Amino acid sequence: MRYPPRRTKRFALAALVAGIVASSAYAFTASNTVPASNSGSGSAAISGYTASSVAYSLNSSNPQNIDAVTFTLDKAATTVKAQLVSGGAWYACSVVSGNNWTCNTTVGTQATAAAANQLTVVATQ
Repeated sequence: MRYPPRRTKRFALAALVAGIVASSAYAFTASNTVPASNSGSGSAAISGYTASSVAYSLNSSNPQNIDAVTFTLDKAATTVKAQLVSGGAWYACSVVSGNNWTCNTTVGTQATAAAANQLTVVATQ
């Protein structure tokens, strides 16, 4: 059975259009550039710090106010904060020398001797 020439031409034209559309879609696809990166998993023990030689500096004009707390940590730290009242304000601490730290308790909420009920120290390396 022979197809009429007209039908063959339509089929050939349809196949050509389909080929052009398919190749055009490929030409207009976007590409992404992803830089090399690393991913991994590991674990190590987390140990705490021991604070010693704790001392409180009272305000000379009003000894009911605590102006600073100082202490020594048993190992190096990079960030240290202290809290004198359970659920109270946190005070930023700065290294004096070695592992000796001081926390100014006059910034924000002034620490008072009457309200102080615990010393909480948070330190990270």
